[in-house]
Amino acid sequence: MQKLLLAVDALSTWLGKVAAWAVVLLTLLISWEVFSRYALNRPHAWVFDAQIMLYGTLFMLAGAYTLCKNGHVRGDVLYGFFSPRTQAAVDLVLYIVFFLPGIVALTWAGWTYAQESLAIREQTFSAEPLPLYPFKFVIPVAGLALLLQGAAEIVRCVLCLRDGQWPSREPDVEEVDVDKLKEMVHADDTASEGGRP
Repeated sequence: MQKLLLAVDALSTWLGKVAAWAVVLLTLLISWEVFSRYALNRPHAWVFDAQIMLYGTLFMLAGAYTLCKNGHVRGDVLYGFFSPRTQAAVDLVLYIVFFLPGIVALTWAGWTYAQESLAIREQTFSAEPLPLYPFKFVIPVAGLALLLQGAAEIVRCVLCLRDGQWPSREPDVEEVDVDKLKEMVHADDTASEGGRP
C-alpha cells in the first residue's frame, strides 16, 4: 500500500514540477512584452490573456502537488496538539464531507465547461484573440489530479487511524533553516579560529 501512496505522490510531484515551468514562461513572456512595449513601442494585445492562462495553469496544476506535500493552509491552532489518530479522524471527516464533493463537482463541471468551449472553438476577447479551449481543459485535468491525490490522503488517514502514526511521504526540498545555517557558519568560524596562531 505504501508503494502505491508514494507512486501517487510521485505523479503529483511530477505534475507540479511540470506546471512550475509556467513560472519561467511567464517571466520570459512578461520580460519580452515589457521590452517590446517600451523599447520597440510594439505592444501585443494577446500577451495579457496568455499571462492569465499561464498563471491559471500553474495555480490549478499545483494543487495536487501542494496536497501531496501537506502544504495547504489549515487552521491548525488546535490541530497541532492532537494525537496522530485524532488528526487523521478530523482529516478523514473533512475529506469526505468537503473535499470529495467539491473536487468531484469541479472535475465534472470543468469537463462540461471544457467540452462546450471546444465545441465553439472559444477564443479570448481581444484584438489578437487566443484559443481559450485548451486552457479550459486544465480544469478537469487538475480536478482528476486532486481526486487521485485526495484518495491517497484518505488512505493515509485510514492507515493512521489503524497504526497510530502517519505513513511516510515522498521527501521534498527542505526550506532553509536559518538557525542551522548560522550554526554551520559559526562552526566554520571556530574551526578556522582554532587553526590560527
